[in-house]
Amino acid sequence: MSRLPVVVVLGRPNVGKSTLVNRILRRKAAVVDEQPGVTRDRREFEAEWIGREFLLIDTGGWELNPGEELTLNVRDQAELAVGGADVVVFVADATTELTDDDQGVARLLLRSGVPFVFVANKVDSPKQVHDLDHLWTLGLGEPMGVSALHGQGTGDFLDRLVGLLPDTGDAPETETIASLGIFGRPNVGKSTLLNKMAGEPRVLVSDVPGTTRDPINLLVELDGEPFEVIDTAGIKRRTKIKDDVEFYAVLRAREVLQQTDVALLVVDSLEGATHQEQRLAEEIAKAGVGLVILLNKWDVVDEDSRALTEDSVADRLAFVSWAPVLRMSAKTGARTHRLPKAIRMVLENRRRRIPTPELNRLIRRWQDAHPPPVRKGKRARIIYAVQAETEPPKIILFVRGGDLGPDYLRFLENRLRDEFDFTGTPILLNTRRRHSRFIPE
Repeated sequence: MSRLPVVVVLGRPNVGKSTLVNRILRRKAAVVDEQPGVTRDRREFEAEWIGREFLLIDTGGWELNPGEELTLNVRDQAELAVGGADVVVFVADATTELTDDDQGVARLLLRSGVPFVFVANKVDSPKQVHDLDHLWTLGLGEPMGVSALHGQGTGDFLDRLVGLLPDTGDAPETETIASLGIFGRPNVGKSTLLNKMAGEPRVLVSDVPGTTRDPINLLVELDGEPFEVIDTAGIKRRTKIKDDVEFYAVLRAREVLQQTDVALLVVDSLEGATHQEQRLAEEIAKAGVGLVILLNKWDVVDEDSRALTEDSVADRLAFVSWAPVLRMSAKTGARTHRLPKAIRMVLENRRRRIPTPELNRLIRRWQDAHPPPVRKGKRARIIYAVQAETEPPKIILFVRGGDLGPDYLRFLENRLRDEFDFTGTPILLNTRRRHSRFIPE
């Protein structure tokens, strides 16, 4: 199976790399803001132009003299990406003078020997095309003037780009790969966990909360099985979101939830489960996503604090008591070997289907032993049940008479969990009203 050629977008901060990435993808996938340094990690996207598919990697801004450890890590991530690139797109700002950072990126590019396209961004008018003389001094040849924001020149740029792509043979075969989303509050160890799963420092890790802003997609292998793993920005309460960058980062994290098979909810064992974890678990269950709760930093918590953390999980997350709980340390790797088995169990349970005759036999038995309560003078009666879907299991209850109510639905869910192994997955129970029409038994 051939791989997709890799295209890396490189440049100093705030030259419009993420805007160009969004233009190539024809959708708003990367967070864009006037504030420099919004992109910090390598982000990977599948892209296509005139039938040629390639893997597009957006990098953080490269700086010659990083002022702090975080920006140094951003530069290291960008340089690692260049090392694995088939083609590099070097983006410079056509509207400003060259900087030492631009010179540094050019030297890095020439040393790498990787084929490249030199792009002068923010060329928003034909007049500016003839005002790019200062960029020739980089020694990279003639720059291509484009406007990533408005689209001018991007077609010619993409034609040149795909012309440099190596021939990788037939298009890669597609296979269904389960998607794992890493969720949690800021600074609980989500990116550390992803790096441990990937087996390399693939995502920036810092004590500064909010280091991850864009969702980071990686293909990792766990016990020989491939998974797509997505590290998301820490989801905050609306009142705690300070600016547009945080707002859109949180919004994208919630969008990731809609395409996730299993959510890994990371809890800081030093703090225990908080109201925010409670809200996150509610969103995960409502979305019908599988769930594994990870108590991270377990290795640095004393016995008394461990008991308090476990009590907080039992209290605040009681409504998802069906989710497995793993105690681990993403930093040291302690007990992380248990994670693949838990994930496979949840995926298997999400696909579980109950035969219709057996389901109806159980429903009748439970209903006869514990009839639904009378509501507004009417008692509901379940006349038929069918499992309509899997991933997650969805059961339709056809009802006559009154309403079942959420308490009786919880009773039925608990009985189903007693009878079948639905560990790690929500069960969706929906009711439909039936009147006089006959439903076969």
